[in-house]
Amino acid sequence: MIKTMINKTSKLILAAALLLPLSAMATDLKVGDTAPNFKLQATDGHFYQLSDYKGKQTLVLAWYPMANTHGCTLECKSLVQKGHLIREYNAVYMMASVDDLEDNQAFAKEQKADFPMLSDPTKETAKAYDVLNFVRVASRVTFYIGEDGKILKIDDDINAETAAEDIAATLKALEIDKVVEDESASDGETAQVE
Repeated sequence: MIKTMINKTSKLILAAALLLPLSAMATDLKVGDTAPNFKLQATDGHFYQLSDYKGKQTLVLAWYPMANTHGCTLECKSLVQKGHLIREYNAVYMMASVDDLEDNQAFAKEQKADFPMLSDPTKETAKAYDVLNFVRVASRVTFYIGEDGKILKIDDDINAETAAEDIAATLKALEIDKVVEDESASDGETAQVE
């Protein structure tokens, strides 16, 4: 009986953390700050680091609490279904959580994610971005990081169902360059607008 009560209490605490207004858990980083570098493994097996994009592309780093939860599933589905809106810009987008790589790989496979989903099981990067909340999962916060490595915007008011549309709208508002199709590319590749 005590074990059942502890299990139910743990689930209630986790549910409450996922439902709390995320602005109450927002980061201490601010627009204009240099974004902390990271090197995290993604669901595709590759390692990604912020410094790889410096001078090349804007990086959108969308932190989410936990794989296979309702809100995270909605956000991932939005990015899968409407990611083409984001790919119109000279930007790369990734989701990140403190889940183990195996959990994220199963989640990415189930959702047919066509973008990197980063795993931070040590929670070091989540701490650096100040998104780790009191139940030790990441708060739902999206960082827009410019080609210069500086934070352009921090969004902690995420609508999971319209995440892709909202990211694209923010990229437009931030005046991130669009990409145009390279007519010499035969496989639909895009080239950067100069």
